[in-house]
This record gives sequence, structure tokens and C-alpha cells, in this order.
Amino acid sequence: MVPMTILVDEKPRCVVRPNDMKGLQRFLRNGKSWLLAENPDGKLTYREADEAEKAIWANARGLHLAWGGNEEDYFGAPL
Repeated sequence: MVPMTILVDEKPRCVVRPNDMKGLQRFLRNGKSWLLAENPDGKLTYREADEAEKAIWANARGLHLAWGGNEEDYFGAPL
């Protein structure tokens, strides 16, 4: 999948690249407490990342790879 931006009440919270929709749904379910930490009653949505968000994702991925991390172990970055 392409990088996706996770939104809380339509405000970007993080940018991630799941392997498939099942992985995206699992992240939303398992990460809900982290995603909604500042707004427990917030609404979670997602959309394809825009160019600026993709750049943040790519820069964080580069940092992950530079320290020796695996491509498949990298998932995303907070915004």
C-alpha cells in the first residue's frame, strides 16, 4: 500500500504504510489508545498521504534504515 495518513477529528496524527487493509485496520484497532491519547472521544479516519506527509514518512524511513533497521520492520512516523 501507499503511505496513509491517520487523522483524529480530521487532523493528521501519523503517517504509516501498512501492507494491506487488514494491517491498516489492525493498526487502528491496536493503536487506538495512542492515536486518541489527546482526545479520547475523537474520530479516527484515514486517507492517502499528501506529498509533504510522504516526505516525512520517507525521511523517517531513511533514518530507520541508516541505523540498520529492516525495510519490512519500518511502519510509520508521528506528524
